[in-house]
Amino acid sequence: MTITASADGSALGNPGPAGWAWYIDDDTWAAGGWPHGTNNMGELRAVLELFRATAHVDDDLHILCDSQYVINTVTKWMPGWKRKGWRKGDGKPVMNLELIQEIDAAIVGRRYRFEWVKGHVGHELNEAADARARAAATAYQRGTTPDAGPGFPGAPAAPPATPATPAPAAAAPAATAPASPIAPPAASSSAPLAANPPASTPDTSATLF
Repeated sequence: MTITASADGSALGNPGPAGWAWYIDDDTWAAGGWPHGTNNMGELRAVLELFRATAHVDDDLHILCDSQYVINTVTKWMPGWKRKGWRKGDGKPVMNLELIQEIDAAIVGRRYRFEWVKGHVGHELNEAADARARAAATAYQRGTTPDAGPGFPGAPAAPPATPATPAPAAAAPAATAPASPIAPPAASSSAPLAANPPASTPDTSATLF
């Protein structure tokens, strides 16, 4: 059996509030994001989360993606970067390295194929993923928590979404009462993301079945 899914990312301002999403159908999709990120981060995270969500099934994965950067990263550039100690050909470090290394680990033993699709031209699955990624980015822009979606049947629970609002400020220290004149003084203490390589125009599909 082959699972066909679209993966997409969005960043408002790029960088700015960012979202990611993968979509199979209306009952099987997931989304998330960050208060601040890039479009490439969203595109990579969407693919990573799709691999993670389907890790427990022994099916081929057909990934529709409108990002040539992501397709080239996984199918062309990543093996060479890894051999060079995660450096590009010019010796500079690879950007988005943490996400790329997580994808590198997630694809071990998997059967998958990427297909490039043109974005924003009405492709049903791509439009659905794009809408959910953009909705997640918009939620972070508004300071709300995005809809994480139903996920994939039988998949382990996804990590909690990045909080949309900043953590509350630490409480001010309590005032210290003056010491009694006959008491000894109290002891005091104090507690001490280079450019990616230019993408050559990729094949419209990359097969690793």
